[in-house]
Amino acid sequence: MSPTTTSTSVPSAFPVSGHVTFLGAGPGDPGLLTLRAVEALASADVLIAEPHVLDVVRSHVRAGVSTPQLTVVDDASTAAGIPAIRDAVNLVMEAARVGKRVVRAISGDPGLDGNAGEEMLACAAEGIPFEVVPGVASAVGVPAYAGVPLRDGRGADVRFVDARSADDRCWSEVGTSDCTAVVSTTLDAVASAAGELVSAGRKPDTPMSVTVAGTTTRQRTWNATLGTVAQVLKQAKVLPSPDGHQPVIAVVGERSAAAQREQLSWFESKPLFGWRVLVPRTKEQAASLSDQLRSYGAVPHEVPTIAVEPPRTPQQMERAVKGLVTGRYEWIAFTSVNAVKAVREKFEEYGLDARAFAGIKVAAVGEQTAAALVEFGVKPDLVPSGEQSAAGLLEDWPPYDPVFDPIDRVFLPRADIATETLVAGLIELGWEVDDVTAYRTVRASPPPADTREAIKGGGFDAVLFTSSSTVRNLVGIAGKPHNVTVIACIGPATAKTAEEHGLRVDVLSPEPSVHKLAEALAAFGTQRREAAIASGEHVTRPSERRPGSRRRRTT
Repeated sequence: MSPTTTSTSVPSAFPVSGHVTFLGAGPGDPGLLTLRAVEALASADVLIAEPHVLDVVRSHVRAGVSTPQLTVVDDASTAAGIPAIRDAVNLVMEAARVGKRVVRAISGDPGLDGNAGEEMLACAAEGIPFEVVPGVASAVGVPAYAGVPLRDGRGADVRFVDARSADDRCWSEVGTSDCTAVVSTTLDAVASAAGELVSAGRKPDTPMSVTVAGTTTRQRTWNATLGTVAQVLKQAKVLPSPDGHQPVIAVVGERSAAAQREQLSWFESKPLFGWRVLVPRTKEQAASLSDQLRSYGAVPHEVPTIAVEPPRTPQQMERAVKGLVTGRYEWIAFTSVNAVKAVREKFEEYGLDARAFAGIKVAAVGEQTAAALVEFGVKPDLVPSGEQSAAGLLEDWPPYDPVFDPIDRVFLPRADIATETLVAGLIELGWEVDDVTAYRTVRASPPPADTREAIKGGGFDAVLFTSSSTVRNLVGIAGKPHNVTVIACIGPATAKTAEEHGLRVDVLSPEPSVHKLAEALAAFGTQRREAAIASGEHVTRPSERRPGSRRRRTT
């Protein structure tokens, strides 16, 4: 028997126990999760976290992972003597005792932000193994996203203060020094914390920055001083507010001065920061586009307007795929990702793979179509060198030559509503074309009621139209976007359709590419932001309209 092999016939002398990972989920941006955190989440049996933390980490866990609801006990409940029936300690221990791998996800860092010590001690008392995966602490990550460096080349003393538990000695020590103070508090308690520091000796004109919802696309930062912070928040109509309990990070010291922060505010100055952008494409089609929009600071919202279904009569497609194997075709031309998907599904149905394309030339329109082919294991022989369209493909397509082309036939799998441009052009070049319906496009089901209301009521800042059909279908299933919504179109034909539906086109892509369209929208956002700053106005999103500023579009 190998030394590493354990006999299953001998009962274990130890009780079954699981493993607990206390994991720092960071201040809110899912991109700040560490590699070790992602690994731990992927192997978890049970995930325990507050709702806002679940939103950050849930995409990294396996399907079917248990996420028991965590009862959060506030000060009022404690004062009233209301017990926590399913508090964190009980949930963690219940799962670990029966051998589960538990991930206890905590906002920020477990050692600095969380209060996980009691849960760790409970594990230690019962001999349950645990580990700690540090995360980006809120007091460190939020100032970095707000453009407030806590130290520079000259060095400085940095003090972290939790205003909820700070005593007179703490305020006195910070107030009598020239340190950079990072204060964790709530929005409605910021002025009180500033008052404590002034009373302890800090000058009222000491710069102060206040950041709410740090590292998320809801982040907002105000520049003030210890003496003016209450007035600044009141003038910004932030306070008084029923949301005054929101946690904030306030940085006190010269490094939070307004002039310096304006130069270093890299996050909130992104071209589409906080914009809700409607992407009327399926989740699969919109994935890379949504990632690009997020890089500009936007919040993409994917709404399918077209559903893809198999052809009503599959025999034509079946004959064409068999013809690929038997040498019927010289070329196969893919004009969409859906066409690649349809052929790939037929291949899998027949037990074929990419090797069946041996000896066949492959053409593709568009970078996404080409990428789908490469993922399938097929490198396209022809991609348009110019315009990424059927017309662009025809410009580069070679005419049929009986000397060099042993076969004169092209397989063209496409949608049932595709135009005849490519077919007619290939025939003119001397090719025979098997124009085969590989899939049908039908109008998708309407989105949820709240999405429809946001579309019609101005809840979205922009919408990207990537084809004329997305315009027609979105208006058909959800209604016409509100007049404050920025309309971005991929090309002149799409723009014309939008205008026919009474929409004002604000952005037109310089090339028929979804990524160029996103770039054009980002450029529009940058121009809009720079114009607001130049005129001394507060930078707002299109949806943040003032009452009475609504203007109707002409139909």
